[in-house]
Amino acid sequence: MPSAFQFQCHFVLIFLAASRGETRYLEVRDAGEDEPFLLLSEDLKRELSEGQIYRRSLRCIDMLSIEGQFTFTADQPQLHCATFFIGEPEELITIDYDFVNIDCQGGDFLKVFDGWILKGEKFPSSLDHPLPTSQRYVDFCESGNIQRSIRSSQNVAMIFFRIHQPGNGFTVTVKKNANLFPCNVISQTPSGRFTMVIPHQHRNCSFSIIYPVVIKISDLILGHLNGLFLKKPSAGCAGVGDFVELLGGTGLDPSKMFPLADLCHSFHGSAQMKIGCDNTVLRMVSSGKHINRVTFEYHQLDLQETENRKENSIEEFCFPSI
Repeated sequence: MPSAFQFQCHFVLIFLAASRGETRYLEVRDAGEDEPFLLLSEDLKRELSEGQIYRRSLRCIDMLSIEGQFTFTADQPQLHCATFFIGEPEELITIDYDFVNIDCQGGDFLKVFDGWILKGEKFPSSLDHPLPTSQRYVDFCESGNIQRSIRSSQNVAMIFFRIHQPGNGFTVTVKKNANLFPCNVISQTPSGRFTMVIPHQHRNCSFSIIYPVVIKISDLILGHLNGLFLKKPSAGCAGVGDFVELLGGTGLDPSKMFPLADLCHSFHGSAQMKIGCDNTVLRMVSSGKHINRVTFEYHQLDLQETENRKENSIEEFCFPSI
């Protein structure tokens, strides 16, 4: 992939596509290790016999996409560690503390965050999450035995931890739960198809794809009729209450991304857009007065195509083309 689309300024993610083994990298602010995250493949899931619990040790910087029991034991002071959890779009993540041996009084901590944080940017953004940022953290040193099970609000969650004393650590069990109406989602793969439904709820939902992509919207049902147009400073759908917007950028937080297009009307057909940004987000804003639904599919932009666009002096930040 051209360097212009690499995650060198904000974050780098490694996503292992289950069928093809494609990889990318993730960098965390102040991370103490350079070891990449690894999404476990579908092959490993098939190898696990029914009813068997998958177990393994955690690295200081890690990523998990499978259920199981995971243990971290410090072999030296570990001051900047994080584990990122991701499920399928229709899954929520539950993290249970099985065993914790850390020195809270000595400066250790173990915190669960409802979502992801990379380079100071959050997903879901503060505009899209039902809780204020302060309530999205669960600090073991503050809650102790009061809250030993935490469930995410979307298909991603993470834990931060700091452990000074070698030999100390913790064990967690990770489970997946069905989510009937997925709202905020980070895609595990650079291609797929998804239908987002918001049933009479006043909320915003974002679907994030950490790749430059071609995205095709094949079905959109909103509670009103208006127009489809590229977004300009004086134009937009914000006044209509229910709409879909396409965003692009190099960070994780949709609220800090560049608005590319608004879709303000219901239609059955096809609206396609090429977005040459490191991160592409489809975001639905719902007033709660209607049942809103959008169906779309996406696939990664071809390398040659992105290079050709750059040769034609298209803005490097990202290029919209409906």
